[in-house]
Amino acid sequence: MARLAQTAGLTDVQKEILSTVKDFVDKEIIPNAQALEHADEYPKDIVEGMKEMGLFGLTIPEEYGGLGESLLTYALVVEQIARGWMSVSGVINTHFIVAHMVKQHGTDAQKQHYLPKMAAGEIRGSFSMSEPDLGSDVAAIKTRAKKDGDTYTIDGAKMWLTNGGSSNLIALLARTDEGAEKPHQNLTTFLVDKTEGFGEVAPGLTIPGKIDKMGYKGVDTTEAVFDGFRIGADKVLGEAPGKGFSYMMDGVEVGRVNVAARACGIAIRAFELAVEYAQQRKTFGKAIADHQAIAFKLAEMATKVEAAHLMMVNAARLKDSGARNDVEAGMAKLIASEYCAEVTQEAFRIHGGYGYSKEYEIERLMREAPFLLIGEGTSEIQKTIISRGLLREYKSRG
Repeated sequence: MARLAQTAGLTDVQKEILSTVKDFVDKEIIPNAQALEHADEYPKDIVEGMKEMGLFGLTIPEEYGGLGESLLTYALVVEQIARGWMSVSGVINTHFIVAHMVKQHGTDAQKQHYLPKMAAGEIRGSFSMSEPDLGSDVAAIKTRAKKDGDTYTIDGAKMWLTNGGSSNLIALLARTDEGAEKPHQNLTTFLVDKTEGFGEVAPGLTIPGKIDKMGYKGVDTTEAVFDGFRIGADKVLGEAPGKGFSYMMDGVEVGRVNVAARACGIAIRAFELAVEYAQQRKTFGKAIADHQAIAFKLAEMATKVEAAHLMMVNAARLKDSGARNDVEAGMAKLIASEYCAEVTQEAFRIHGGYGYSKEYEIERLMREAPFLLIGEGTSEIQKTIISRGLLREYKSRG
């Protein structure tokens, strides 16, 4: 059993789930990740394996066919999957966020319709806030949904949809005319059904194709173009126009815990590769791990892995308790993503010239780690969230 990134206080069920997932990662993901990533190939067989294990319904309540597990369990599962290949964790991340939003805010009819099929992996979700001209400034969204009786007509362009082609459900944030003074109170979340694939996937909705990326290969990242797309008012999440921003932010909070977990997974794998290589590679008559310069690097890397894991676990447990966790989730995402980049780069340096070769796994991790500095909000956005939360809690009485 590895010493790093252990979690105290887990139930027997949680331990069994994590053991099963780790075994799946070691046998099915790690041996195939390099070839799939280099070919930018969607991991169909791996996804089918996750369906069979019930991972798509991990946090969906048992009454809807899911396993009813906690955010902590999910985060620890994601940590293991990302340790194998981050792109695979991306396949289930947006699905999880959409399922969480439907579970927390959907009407009874929406829950009955979507959650059982989402638990089985028959319906797979993607998540859409960003646009070509905006990312973090969500209140400035331009995509509009105009109401006409019992339907809306949506026009606009969305950007950076993970699983945009492989999903058949999009949780879409669009601007509606609610007459509210605050911009974010004029935003509504829609549940958009579509077919899988690229091109026109529904009348008035086009998924142009995959965006070619530096890393995060295999999983499809796309645009979505809405041109006169018509949707019923019953597809408004919770049938609550104007509440889309708060619903999306709830989804983003759990998404930030997820990104922190992914960062922990990559950092763990980078450390594993580095500590193994450092004991095999010899210079000046001894393993480079026996040189103090390398030994100190390993010590610092392990400390960062452990710190990031503990903060991620704390943020997940806080959310599970029902408490507000925006500050803690921001802290976990900030520290885990930054430490992931640092640990991965140190592992790359330990590998020397071999780390620059595509034959070595660390080359892939070097292209994947930077994504986590940006996804679900940049480090600067996390600092903004953290500082605002702290100033709210520590408000001066002077």
